[in-house]
Amino acid sequence: MDHYLEIRVLPDPEFSEEMLMAALFAKLHRALGSRGKGDIGVSFPLHGLKPGICLRLHGKDLALHELESMAWRKGLNDYCQCSEVMPVSEVKGWRCVSRVQVKSSPQRLLRRSVRKGWLTEDEAQRRSLLMQEQHTNLPWLNMRSLSSGQTFRLFIRHGEILSEPLTGKFSSYGLSLTATVPWF
Repeated sequence: MDHYLEIRVLPDPEFSEEMLMAALFAKLHRALGSRGKGDIGVSFPLHGLKPGICLRLHGKDLALHELESMAWRKGLNDYCQCSEVMPVSEVKGWRCVSRVQVKSSPQRLLRRSVRKGWLTEDEAQRRSLLMQEQHTNLPWLNMRSLSSGQTFRLFIRHGEILSEPLTGKFSSYGLSLTATVPWF
């Protein structure tokens, strides 16, 4: 994780920054999935209630150049500004940037479990009395599943800043529960 590049979505009268960031992230997800190496992480350095307008990709120089050679932003280049691959300079620490799945509809999850045969109707009814909806104030992106066509919110947690980096693999979203990216 000694190099990075930044991509900023630009203001546009037709599309919101959130829509553009979600489209950019969906393209990145497909590109990282097709590479299948798990060696590129992401962060959102301007995150707040939303991920913000800046997406930072972290990795080795070769990995980031390999990703860029795929021309994965095709169709979005007019809506974003991308830096060159640059070496990381002054690091303040390291962070895990991970996906959080929120069980916002326990009833829907229980119906799915019954449909899949994991629970009986009676078991689902008993569990429904114990389950509560979860809410979060984490930043999120609206995504669409390529396999099912369903839309969902991808919630993103920027973990605590650590003094030492942790190694590991990144998902096809560039997220990890264990591997860190440099924070600067």
